[in-house]
Amino acid sequence: MTVEARKSPQGRFLTELTAGDARWLADADQPAGGAGTAPDPHQLLDAALAACTSITVRMYAERKGMALDDVQVAINHVEEGGVYRIDRKVTLVGRLDEAERKRLLEIANKCPIHKALSGRFEIATRTE
Repeated sequence: MTVEARKSPQGRFLTELTAGDARWLADADQPAGGAGTAPDPHQLLDAALAACTSITVRMYAERKGMALDDVQVAINHVEEGGVYRIDRKVTLVGRLDEAERKRLLEIANKCPIHKALSGRFEIATRTE
């Protein structure tokens, strides 16, 4: 599915994003001139990892009948020296034994966005 971005008429850098019927907004961060009313692109990248981690862990736990009540994922990142370093904290809520907790953290590292971010990227850009 294609994700598209277009300038929103409601803000200097506010951007309307669409993917099929889904719609959301992004903006530049405030120091760069954004209004701070929508996530900036780095927050969207971090959010993709958080969402994918949560969904993947919950799906696995459900399939395996684990007593997982919630998965809370917090993402922070630091950029320095050309490296985008991500710190991900996964909190597992529920009556889980140590083996289940360990397995769910292994599964967190198997989410598709984690795999993509840990791999090699190639971006082909063209204009119309």
